[in-house]
Amino acid sequence: MKVHGRCHCGAIRYEADVDPARVQVCHCTDCQTLSGAPFRAIVPVPIDKFVLHGEPKRYIKTAQSGNKRAQGFCGDCGTPIYSTSTDDKPALYMVRAGSIKQRGALVPKFQIWQSSAQPWTAHIDEIPLHTGGMPPYKL
Repeated sequence: MKVHGRCHCGAIRYEADVDPARVQVCHCTDCQTLSGAPFRAIVPVPIDKFVLHGEPKRYIKTAQSGNKRAQGFCGDCGTPIYSTSTDDKPALYMVRAGSIKQRGALVPKFQIWQSSAQPWTAHIDEIPLHTGGMPPYKL
């Protein structure tokens, strides 16, 4: 499936050819911290199926295993775009599904690092919905 993505401000854009059957949700604590969310949706994309426009800033993260991963994000607005190996020529990008325009068509097929999942995510369908935008808050 051909997809297009970008950061929030538009400084970083990309095109990719993704396999919708490989979309996944990651619950690892690094994804939680780096995304500012309880989990992150990602899709692997081979390097030859990913065309990047713009120069993302990179942060090298060291996982609990000791593996190093390059995190590509917009240096202007901070939008996460991908992670990849720190090799000179990585084979694969793990593209952040939230940056993909067609993200609604990319339904996750499995979850990883479930042992790190926030307990309430198993029951997210039980949390009341507020479909009209932000509810009014009283301070």
